[in-house]
Amino acid sequence: MQLSVIIINYNVKFFLEHCLLSLLKAAKEIDCEILVVDNASTDGSKEYLTDKFPQVHFYWLSSNLGFGKANNYAFQKAKADYILLLNPDTIIAEDSLMLCLEYFKTNGNCGALGVRMIDGNGSFLKESKRGFPTLARSFFRFSGLCNVFPHSKKISGYYCGHLPQNKSGRVEVLSGAFLMLQKKTIEAINGFDENFFMYGDDIDLSYRIHNAGMENHYFAGTTIVHFKGESTQRFSKSYVKHFYNAMHIYVNKHYQQNKTSRAFMHVFITASQCLAGFKLSIKKFLSKREPIKNLNAAIVSTQPEFNQMLQLIKFALPPVTVCGRIANTRNDTGANIGSWKNINTVVAQKKITLIAFCEGSNTFKNIITQMQETKVKQGFLIYSAGSNSMVGSNNKNSNGRIITRF
Repeated sequence: MQLSVIIINYNVKFFLEHCLLSLLKAAKEIDCEILVVDNASTDGSKEYLTDKFPQVHFYWLSSNLGFGKANNYAFQKAKADYILLLNPDTIIAEDSLMLCLEYFKTNGNCGALGVRMIDGNGSFLKESKRGFPTLARSFFRFSGLCNVFPHSKKISGYYCGHLPQNKSGRVEVLSGAFLMLQKKTIEAINGFDENFFMYGDDIDLSYRIHNAGMENHYFAGTTIVHFKGESTQRFSKSYVKHFYNAMHIYVNKHYQQNKTSRAFMHVFITASQCLAGFKLSIKKFLSKREPIKNLNAAIVSTQPEFNQMLQLIKFALPPVTVCGRIANTRNDTGANIGSWKNINTVVAQKKITLIAFCEGSNTFKNIITQMQETKVKQGFLIYSAGSNSMVGSNNKNSNGRIITRF
């Protein structure tokens, strides 16, 4: 078997549904198994997904083991030579898996591989490629200096600023949202350190792969969507607690020989945690006063898909106004408010704040490309053929957007 895909799910059944639909298309020509480990979700994931995806191996745990421990559980079940760790709030292109496997074949010392990721607004996610969090790099990141000198190898080393986002190359840290490894790599490093419940585990894993004499590679040849707002709310209480606790664990583990740096890192992490807590309080205060934004949407689809989406989008909360259909091909002569080739003009003229894509007549790969070709204030929604919902996320600091009949 070529590939085992492992997904850890926790209360994101609608996002996981879309993830699986894109994954099944990407795995069509690959000898592949899909393993979903559910960390005791309470959102009805089991009832909603089991019958819908009979080809997926589901493991329904009675308690939340955390990310690393749940992955280690799945490693024992995986049968393939390559393993992909994939977040449930991702959408991948139809050729993503094949391209990654081909990259491994031509890069013999590649122990692990990550890909180019964009968020729900179509913006590049800098954590697609990172360096180890040294004291200097952490200071440059949290001080904002890495944004002033984004291409500096030294100042922007945390995000590997010297490596362009569209160029593949060797990096130090890869994201656990999409992390492909050889099974022998996992066996060599004994999987995840289970002391990390959530966050920081991918940094630790990357560090141990590096120390084992293997390379971590950033592969820019394919792009995926990571709806970060659903699984990682940066200013939620849970994120602040687990992320900064994980950073303390990482420092204690990997800075044992340098007591001075370790002490400074702990002080820095604690200060950053206090600042994040303050930002959380401000965010909560402002969110109470934030008015409901006007959602003026256009749907990129064929006419039959458009009619179907109108029946789904009426369940949106807050309500979404649909101003019309955008034709996606030149030979589409049905009623529309414009075509994709003129999308920026249409967005400006119609004051569109939200764009919904229909996968079916369109492909996941093309949708991912289109998300990067224009900007709208409230981001994008994606409907996958065969799903019961539309999903999106326009803000990594808040919940994702879901429209469903259920």
